[in-house]
Amino acid sequence: MKSSFKDIVNSEEVVLVDFFGTWCGPCQALMPILKDVKEDLGDAIKIVKIDIDKNKELATKYQVRSVPTMILFKDGEPKWRQSGVLQKKDIINVVNTHS
Repeated sequence: MKSSFKDIVNSEEVVLVDFFGTWCGPCQALMPILKDVKEDLGDAIKIVKIDIDKNKELATKYQVRSVPTMILFKDGEPKWRQSGVLQKKDIINVVNTHS
């Protein structure tokens, strides 16, 4: 069963949403960083990737103007957002601040 975006971000977990484009170089650079973040934090975080070209409504709803844009959700509320590529330690610091 496929979960809706709303169900995913309303979970009790901290959810990091990565809005990306397949054509975007910095988005490709962020992928392995997010993989490392997930390996370090494990069940403490859920990471969801949203292709803005396939999910225009979501990108519009969250006012994603450039990619990559990461938005951190806790209890369904956006708690932090950042456009551009961040290093693993910086992303982990943000997650730890909000978990």
